[in-house]
Amino acid sequence: MRLSLPMLSAVVGLGLTATALGAGPTATAAAPQPESAPRHQGTYAAYQPSADPSGQEAQDTRAFFEAVLESVAEKRAAAPDSAAAVTVYYSTAGAPSFRTQIARSTQIWNSSVSNVRLQESSSGADFRYYQGNDPRGSYASTDGHGNGYIFLDHRQNQVYDSTRVTAHETGHVLGLPDHYSGPCSELMSGGGPGPSCTNPYPDARERARVNQLWAHGFAQALDKALQKSAQR
Repeated sequence: MRLSLPMLSAVVGLGLTATALGAGPTATAAAPQPESAPRHQGTYAAYQPSADPSGQEAQDTRAFFEAVLESVAEKRAAAPDSAAAVTVYYSTAGAPSFRTQIARSTQIWNSSVSNVRLQESSSGADFRYYQGNDPRGSYASTDGHGNGYIFLDHRQNQVYDSTRVTAHETGHVLGLPDHYSGPCSELMSGGGPGPSCTNPYPDARERARVNQLWAHGFAQALDKALQKSAQR
């Protein structure tokens, strides 16, 4: 990941030029107003493989994953008697048009892995979803300070299967990097197989990797959070 200063930023996910995809949907008067996505500065990894890839997507994903991991661990350290299941909380207030796709991708991931669960919450979210129009397309981002979010681009979601887009970006939250050369059966192949690919499910290797990351990574993050809490 090329890091821009002064903001340590990482973006991973789905990017296509807006001109290639046409106009996005217009909001109606009755539609809920989404929260504004944070201003992002820095590089990004596209859903559609670029002609000049940076080779930094894995580092970008790791930064996002660690930010979410730290957020979850700090909450557990503050409430050590909470339930054993590791739960990552998210907010959809910034992406009301995509609540159906987000709910579906959450269901897919919760039925695919056992060491972590995703749950919507109106407060205390570990990451947030936003919607809008962006020439970079959809992406997952972190500023390096524990603030993570997923941006869902209207235009791109008209060309690619929207549930696959959302599940793919959520995969970054859970620690998986892009792997554009993979087949359609691999969720993190993203836009590599083309718009005809509609598979929203992680394959066996991806499921196993997420379980591994949250079994070992969370335990280490929790130890650090508990030590930090004890020093206060």
